[in-house]
Amino acid sequence: MRIALLSWTLSGCALMALAGCGAPPPSKAEGGADNAAITAPATSTVAPENEAQTPMPDMPSAANAVAPAAPLSCAADIGSAAAAKRVAICRNVSPATHPPCNAANSCAMIEDEIARSCALFDGKGEPMQGCDPAPKSMAAAVAVVQRYYAALNARDYGTAWAQWGDDGPPNQPLEKFQAGFAGTRSTRVTIGALEPGDAGAGSIYQTVPVTVDSQLQDGTRQRFVGDYVVRRVNDVDGATPAQLRWHIGQAKLKAVPAR
Repeated sequence: MRIALLSWTLSGCALMALAGCGAPPPSKAEGGADNAAITAPATSTVAPENEAQTPMPDMPSAANAVAPAAPLSCAADIGSAAAAKRVAICRNVSPATHPPCNAANSCAMIEDEIARSCALFDGKGEPMQGCDPAPKSMAAAVAVVQRYYAALNARDYGTAWAQWGDDGPPNQPLEKFQAGFAGTRSTRVTIGALEPGDAGAGSIYQTVPVTVDSQLQDGTRQRFVGDYVVRRVNDVDGATPAQLRWHIGQAKLKAVPAR
């Protein structure tokens, strides 16, 4: 199959990447917790690609389906010492019984648990050590996109799927989501300069410009440009912890000539 695309990931989207899915962000509005201008790092670490793009992917037939490889452990990804430091932070901030805080899991899963825990306790006393970036910041919105690609690169499709929220991408069960990535070998995602987010209807929306350079299993190189819209509920009474976290709400990417 060719590249896995966000345009197929999002049910009801047009086949071309410019027709993104999800609720569109409001026009520029006043206020918003994340309206301090910041520029994200120019480049994030490699991550497999699967992002939104142009045609529908060729889904593997049952006869040709290949069992997915096991997720890459954080220890194997960044080394035992570095992974142990991330695990220690995870255990310090997480209220769970710590299954995610284990170096045998992907780094993306560990980082996701850190982000979840920091958002859960945000505003309840002094910020906990290790809660960086701040849960409501623009940098935290960017981290969702970076974590999404890191999870894909580690073949941790469950963590990647969850960056869209508790129910994953619209009308995309995990099995279908995962099946779309069989043909991708690796991806490099570059984050563009950010502008202040938009606020409206009780939510904050942050646009994250990206360039995605991917390589398929057959060696073909592809490039896509566009943006993600990451959103969260803006401290509305009764909002759940999951709603208060940043999550991907929409993606619009299009193919351009690869370099």
